[in-house]
Amino acid sequence: MSIIKLQGIKKEYDLGKTKVIALKGVDLEVQKGEFTVVMGPSGSGKTTLLNIIGCLDRQTSGRYDLEDKEVVGKDFDDLAAIRNEKIGFIFQMFNLIPVLDVIENIEFPCLVRQVPEAKAKLRARATQLAEDVGLGPYLHHKPDELSGGQRQRVAIARALATQPVLVLADEPTANLDSKTSDQIIDLMVHLNKDKGVTFLFSTHDPRVMKHARRVVRIADGKIVEGTLEEHERAAHA
Repeated sequence: MSIIKLQGIKKEYDLGKTKVIALKGVDLEVQKGEFTVVMGPSGSGKTTLLNIIGCLDRQTSGRYDLEDKEVVGKDFDDLAAIRNEKIGFIFQMFNLIPVLDVIENIEFPCLVRQVPEAKAKLRARATQLAEDVGLGPYLHHKPDELSGGQRQRVAIARALATQPVLVLADEPTANLDSKTSDQIIDLMVHLNKDKGVTFLFSTHDPRVMKHARRVVRIADGKIVEGTLEEHERAAHA
């Protein structure tokens, strides 16, 4: 089952009198249960691609289907609702709310929905997610009381709180040391294999690519074909 399907996605920006073409007709499908990496150098278009998939931006042209429903043409309120209902986000800077504790940060995306769910049900799910990512003893700690790896675990649990069909992870290990990165990668692999969470990553980290079931390389706004070994060599070039 396709979670997302992109056909001929183009994105242009006007910078003064200059037109910048960030994406040049991208075709991409992501199936349910995939663990897929999008890799490419700075300026290749990978961040723009993830922003469009995550409904943080809109394409200039092309078609984007999410669970077989067209997304193109939606206004920003509609896009916000889609993000909140369908897509989870994990950022390299964690983006936690400093005045909220672990359990409150996990619950937060669900609290801003137009139709909030019962508090007891949400609290039970958030608590279970915290335990799933190894944060059971830290439910009432604030972000500044946690290590970088623990903060990223909070971000992962928060991304799953809305029960999304797809989790987008933008350089999720970029600000972590190698040991912590390995732990976070192992956690996401576990969530993918045992919980069926669909992940789409943007990363330069070869350790993430090693676990990917598919690596999609983007260069100059286009998808580049090639094997995993070729992509790995390109990442080190």
